[in-house]
Amino acid sequence: MSTEESASASAAGALLLCRAEPDSVAAVAPLLGERMPLLRAGETWSVLVPERGPWRRGDEPVERVLTGWAAALAVGAPWPVLALWWDADRAGCALASGFRRPVGYVWLADGTPVGEDEAMRTFADRLGLDPVLDVQSLDRLARPDPEADARTRVRGLLAVLTRAGVALPAGLDPGEPADRLGAAARGLPGVRRTGAPGRRPTAGESRLAPWMPWVGGPGARALALAQMAAGLPLTAWGLRRRSGGWTTAGVLLVAHGALGVAYGLTRRP
Repeated sequence: MSTEESASASAAGALLLCRAEPDSVAAVAPLLGERMPLLRAGETWSVLVPERGPWRRGDEPVERVLTGWAAALAVGAPWPVLALWWDADRAGCALASGFRRPVGYVWLADGTPVGEDEAMRTFADRLGLDPVLDVQSLDRLARPDPEADARTRVRGLLAVLTRAGVALPAGLDPGEPADRLGAAARGLPGVRRTGAPGRRPTAGESRLAPWMPWVGGPGARALALAQMAAGLPLTAWGLRRRSGGWTTAGVLLVAHGALGVAYGLTRRP
């Protein structure tokens, strides 16, 4: 890894905002294969704070990793996931919901927008934001503004999301590197660590039982098959693009779906 790549990786950080209660997020977070601090981030929101990842080693840009993680979480749960990410050169967001293709936007370090205008409208529609006031605020983030750098743009996005109930805990400031964010998150009241892959859910997480394949329930088998159906092409696409983030997300979905199918078969009377 070059000196520039190393500097960008060390400056990289991210947050995963899930429109769900912490118990629900804790039930699906093991899909990512990494333990992370988990905190409430508003009335109906939670935030996962990645402390490390492939981007720290220079294996994969933080943007691809976080978009893949958001997609994996959203397919495995009935609520949207918003990834916020940044490094020394850029910052951006990616919204994943269900089986739909994630929608994202990117700003250069100086705040120059490089995304498509339509992405902001799709973003607002999928989150159920106000089609007039909130869309106008989002549109301003897609226009040139010499006074706003990338970090300011991400803060502007979060300001719009406050009207949708997002309230980040103190200390989780966009633009901070992942290790600093992790240290801040671990010191906040109410923080919990997500479980390791394969861990059985707690009683509080069992509210997702109808949908989570490793728990069982009427929707479990259907979701497990859907995860496998989504994971196979996602894995193939990631391999063709040589994208470790997308390939990992696809493999996780296939493995998770297969586990759900196997679990259902073993429980069949």
